[in-house]
Amino acid sequence: MATNLVFVYGTLKQNEPNHHWLTDKENGESKLVGKATTQERYPLVIASKFNIPFLLAVPGKGEQIEGEVYEVDEKMMSNLDILEDHPKLYERKKNKMTLEATGEVVECWIYLLHKYRPDLLDLPMLKSYSSKGSHGKEYVARYLREDFCKENMYDEMNVAVSPEGL
Repeated sequence: MATNLVFVYGTLKQNEPNHHWLTDKENGESKLVGKATTQERYPLVIASKFNIPFLLAVPGKGEQIEGEVYEVDEKMMSNLDILEDHPKLYERKKNKMTLEATGEVVECWIYLLHKYRPDLLDLPMLKSYSSKGSHGKEYVARYLREDFCKENMYDEMNVAVSPEGL
């Protein structure tokens, strides 16, 4: 099995609303490698009316982000690209992470938001995301979003994403 390492920091983490994507065998294979932290600092913010965690592509600003590293096969990687709407919404890039258990540095894929409104940088920046965190902004799952469909996703997220960027 050809594998990739991917770093997840938001709703794909264990005990978060979209973690089922990583455990559903129909999406492909995945295996938790362990908890990790980005070597670079990034702004992790919660935005849009659906309280989506966005990792903004601004290295050096924000915090070193805590998340999880998974080993995934090509089928899972492809399905994660669909979930993250790569490359239209998020862009997948290689980045270095430090594994918590061993201190080993590994290179992983990470999904970053490159096209966003500048005022997102004024939002509170998190080090670690939890949908039920003290921020009080619980993630709204896609199936709970009224009239949600792929075609109008960007209109519904206009609070977060720069229209000229799409």
